[in-house]
Amino acid sequence: MDYKHSFILHGKISSDNIDYYKNFGYLIAPDFISQNEIDELKQETAQIFKGNRGKIEGLAKVGKQDSNTDVLKKYVAIHFPHKISPVIRKYLTHEKVADILSKIVSPNVKAMQSMLFVKAPGKAGQSWHQDEYFIPTRDRSLIGAWIAIDDATIENGCLWVIPGSQNPGSINKRIKNESKEYADLETLDVSGFEKEDFVPVEVRSGSVVFFNGYLFHSSQKNKTKDRFRTALVNHYMSAESMLPWDQDGKLPATEDLRDIVMVCGTDPYAHKGTIDVNRPYLRQDKTKSKLDGA
Repeated sequence: MDYKHSFILHGKISSDNIDYYKNFGYLIAPDFISQNEIDELKQETAQIFKGNRGKIEGLAKVGKQDSNTDVLKKYVAIHFPHKISPVIRKYLTHEKVADILSKIVSPNVKAMQSMLFVKAPGKAGQSWHQDEYFIPTRDRSLIGAWIAIDDATIENGCLWVIPGSQNPGSINKRIKNESKEYADLETLDVSGFEKEDFVPVEVRSGSVVFFNGYLFHSSQKNKTKDRFRTALVNHYMSAESMLPWDQDGKLPATEDLRDIVMVCGTDPYAHKGTIDVNRPYLRQDKTKSKLDGA
């Protein structure tokens, strides 16, 4: 099937956009983040990975001669950068992003995670997955906002999606990954789909891709020699739903993880208060999977 992307134009979501999101599970907002904001994010990304925003286990020492490029080539991504960076936290609650979320998720939205990707030339991508598998919600409201800091193309490892794959509202079978395109040891079983169902999402710097937590998505290897594919990816859900998330056993089991940031509206569970337990950590090139007992 030949899918056509749906674009949020001039920062204003339309009824057609909302219908498309319900049917196909993603939307693209071109030129959503200004060039000045992108420059700020690029500068902050370098400062975070240089260790200038706080200690992160695994960060290498930076020499005086090391350029930003030299530093960023060593890494893949950092989880929860908003915990140490006021700049990243600002984009977690970006007013324009919050406005879109309020139209397609709920008037009341909370954030639970940020991830800063710095896919350098030669770095592998993420295998096919559903975010809901890793971040369980109770009401299927999970959504990612993928901010393109660099242009994202097929060559440097843009997002790929399977439009409409979120509609069953279930978690698909996961199998061993055999592809060198991906850094992961497992992947979703996508054998039931045709080649034409796999759709690349190429976007310019400053664009934002919104996608459902059940949507099948992936990214391939950065095959360029001199271009990064940097992106800030934040995850949100309706504030009405509780969050039974223990981060694959990293945190104590809970019916409602209260390490959250309200993005818009009101918090129905404000009487519970909030906690601060997640700490920033580096993503490894190869990670053990649930299939391996980790």
